[in-house]
Amino acid sequence: MLISQIRNADGSITVAMREEGGPARAVKGAQSVHALALEAANSGRSLAAVIEAKGLGEAVDLEAAYGEGRMLAPITHPDPAHLHLTGTGLTHLGSAATRDSMHKKTTEAAEETLTDSMKMFRMGLENGKPAAGEKGVQPEWFYKGNGTQAVAPGAALTSPSFALDGGEEPEMAGIYVIADDGTPFRVGFAVSNEFSDHVTERINYLYLAHSKLRQASFGPEIRIGAPPEDIRGFSRILRGGKLLWEKPFVSGEANMSHSFANLEYHHFKYGLFRAPGDVHVHMFGTATLSFGDGIRTEAGDVFEIGAEGFGLPLRNPLAVASEEEIVVRQL
Repeated sequence: MLISQIRNADGSITVAMREEGGPARAVKGAQSVHALALEAANSGRSLAAVIEAKGLGEAVDLEAAYGEGRMLAPITHPDPAHLHLTGTGLTHLGSAATRDSMHKKTTEAAEETLTDSMKMFRMGLENGKPAAGEKGVQPEWFYKGNGTQAVAPGAALTSPSFALDGGEEPEMAGIYVIADDGTPFRVGFAVSNEFSDHVTERINYLYLAHSKLRQASFGPEIRIGAPPEDIRGFSRILRGGKLLWEKPFVSGEANMSHSFANLEYHHFKYGLFRAPGDVHVHMFGTATLSFGDGIRTEAGDVFEIGAEGFGLPLRNPLAVASEEEIVVRQL
């Protein structure tokens, strides 16, 4: 099941549901995906059961809405400050061809010769998929912003004027709501673009936090239910309407050094992230970047990311903000 949101002319939201490859229909009486998810979380029912009880109405043309710029992020919060954009890194093994060599290098190298990043990657290989009931190693974690930094599918991802790079990161994102009793509930998974500044990050790994404080986009649709073990997708960049770069990416636990459950635990173990009603969009990392192939993005480039079984591809053009004068004034 796939679920999405469309903005109507009067400012209201139409929630659309469909099966992969099938037509979309409006969910009757649904004010938003956030409202539906909280209703399910607080009633002890599944999201599918809540949708079934409400019933489906008129057909919805998702492609037309996308083209008209009316697609919203597939979940929003009435107060953007209560939507959190976060992520984890060093979680993916890379392609099957390099997996064995990566493992060999990290397990045979002397501890003092490993970078901090490689040490953390090795920790994930060794204890990122704990057995049920056990606690695994915590991953690299970063904060991107709140809902003000969430860009709708089709809208521009805007790089700050001071940024040294604005590059895509094709990832799977877990979508969560927090029930009234503080319990996190996973709504589902969506394709995301964890937009980052890779040049800044490359200067020094301690600049990671700066490089991640950027906008992000996800959707247009959320896949409800457990994700496939092996997720196959594509990431491409168009320039002037022509293909500039394209590469497949893989995700899912078959291609990761951490389990989703372990990554979720180490995010939601903090009480800060269990505030009732809040929304979390947690991006799980990637091993595929155009930056790694020497691509330098430009304003007007279009990022397109998609994965089989996750609905319409995510498309966002790149924009660059004008320089701002920042002055801190004394009260």
